[in-house]
Amino acid sequence: MLNLNHNDHRPIYEQIKEQFKQLILSGALAPDARLPSVRELAFHLAINPNTIQRAYRELEAEGYIYSVRAKGSFVAEVNKSTVKKHCTELFDALGRTVSELYYAGVSKDEITLCIDEIYNKGGNQN
Repeated sequence: MLNLNHNDHRPIYEQIKEQFKQLILSGALAPDARLPSVRELAFHLAINPNTIQRAYRELEAEGYIYSVRAKGSFVAEVNKSTVKKHCTELFDALGRTVSELYYAGVSKDEITLCIDEIYNKGGNQN
């Protein structure tokens, strides 16, 4: 379900959080679907349960999941404002990335080609 990249500059909890967001926004995880427990996922990914707990806590704070005491964590019904906020965050991140590439001397054509290639692969960078 999730793939961690230990060479990624982002912390593991952020990678987990972003991958769950992608699964939820794409519809791969339906509303009210139960997520693996913190311990299950930590065991499966061979990481500290606190890392999973932090990702789940932030996903809940952002409205992507909800918790039911003694039952677990579940996918929330994502509303338009949540999606809009997420898109705004992504465009901000894209803007920062394009700026860094610009200052590194990468041409507009190279940046556009890279974006087109990723988009044509269905958003998959790998």
